[in-house]
Amino acid sequence: MITKAKCPFTPADVDYDESRLDELNAHFQRLMKKGWIQSANYTLSRNGKIFANTAIGKQSFEESDKRELKPDVIRGVASITKIFTSTALFKLFEDGYIRPNQPVRDILPEFDKAPFNGITIAHLLTHTSGLYPDGGCFPYEYVEPWTFVDETKEGENWVENSLKSGMFNKPGKEWAYCSFGFVLLGEIISRVSTMRAESFIRKVILDPCGMSSSFFPYEFKAGLIPDDVAKNVAARLYIQDDEDKQYLSRLAGYHFGKPVDRKEFHVWDLLPTTGGGLMSCTEDLNKFGRMLINNGYADDGKRVIGRKAIDRMTENYTTPDILDNCWGAGGVYRMYALGPDTRRTADCHFSKGSFFHEGAGACSLLMDPQEKMVASWFVPWADGGWHAEALWNASAVMWSGLK
Repeated sequence: MITKAKCPFTPADVDYDESRLDELNAHFQRLMKKGWIQSANYTLSRNGKIFANTAIGKQSFEESDKRELKPDVIRGVASITKIFTSTALFKLFEDGYIRPNQPVRDILPEFDKAPFNGITIAHLLTHTSGLYPDGGCFPYEYVEPWTFVDETKEGENWVENSLKSGMFNKPGKEWAYCSFGFVLLGEIISRVSTMRAESFIRKVILDPCGMSSSFFPYEFKAGLIPDDVAKNVAARLYIQDDEDKQYLSRLAGYHFGKPVDRKEFHVWDLLPTTGGGLMSCTEDLNKFGRMLINNGYADDGKRVIGRKAIDRMTENYTTPDILDNCWGAGGVYRMYALGPDTRRTADCHFSKGSFFHEGAGACSLLMDPQEKMVASWFVPWADGGWHAEALWNASAVMWSGLK
C-alpha cells in the first residue's frame, strides 16, 4: 500500500527527477519484503518546497490491525530530538545567557568537583565529555549514569546521583555516544531559562516553526495538551511494538480514562526528555529542517534563530585526534558538530556541509544546505536489527533525483 499526500509542488518545480521517487518506493518495499522494516514514510523538500510526502505499509505491527499507513503518522523520533536540544541551547547562546565552551559546573554546581569539573557544554554536545556512553557502545560491561538515576529517591538530587557512575575518559579525548549528556543539556536549559526544557523547546522552536504535530510525553502527563489534540495524536500514532501499545494505553489514561495520579513520585518525571523524547511526523521534522537551512527563518518568515548560530552549531567541531570506538568503529576519526552529525564517508551522497541525525528504531532527518534539500523519514525496524540500507542507502536514492 502506497499513500501519497497531495503536495503543493511537483518534483519538476524543484528540478528533481520524479522517476527516482518510484525507485525510492521500490527500495523501501524491498526492505519490507526482506523483513527488515515494517513500513516507510518520508517527506522531501527542496528550496523550501515540499514535493513528496509518501507512506508505504500499515500503521501497526499487529496483523489484525489493517489500518493503512498515512503520511501524517506520528511516532517517537528518538535521538533526532538532540538537534532540537542543541538548537535550543544555541538560542540561549545567541541571546547571551551561556557559551558553548562554558564549564558545566557554572550552571550545574553538582559538576564542581573532580573529575567532572573540566566538562564543558561543548563536550556534552559533541559526545566527548568522557561520561559513560549508551549501553552497548563498548564490548564490555559498564554502569551507565541511568542506573544511579533510577535509584534516586524523593528529595534526592538525580544529577548528583548520576555522577556516581564516574568517567571512562578525560573530557575532549574520545567520541562516545552519550544520550545522558543531552539529558544534562536539558537540565542546563531548564536552569538557565527557568522553565522545563521541553516547554522552552516548544516556545522557541516547535511553535514558531508551526510544528503542530510534535509533542513531548511530559506535556501529555502534565495536562498541557487539550483532549481533542491528544485524541488526534492517539489516532495517528504508529504502533511498532508492544511498548508502543502500552504508551497508547497510558496516553488514553492521561486524557480519556481514569485520571493519572500525578502526585506519586517518579524520578523519571524530573528528567528532561531532551535526549530522545520528542514525538513528531515527517512533515513537521521537515519544517524544522527547512528552518535550519533557511538561515533560521520558518516557512512564514518568522525568525527562530540567527544564521550565525546555525553556522556555528552545524560546522564540524571535532578535531582529527577525536576517535570513535563505539559499536566496533575501530578508532576512526569521528566528525561531529555541536549537536548534529557531520560525518563524511564514502556512503555520503549528500553535499559537503550537510548535517543530520538518526533516531533509533529508526528514523532520520538530513539537511543539505548546498542543495537546499531536506529529507525526513521513518523506517521502523521489523527484526530489532539495524540496517544501513534503510538509512544510508535510502539517502543515496533520495539525492539521486537532484538535477
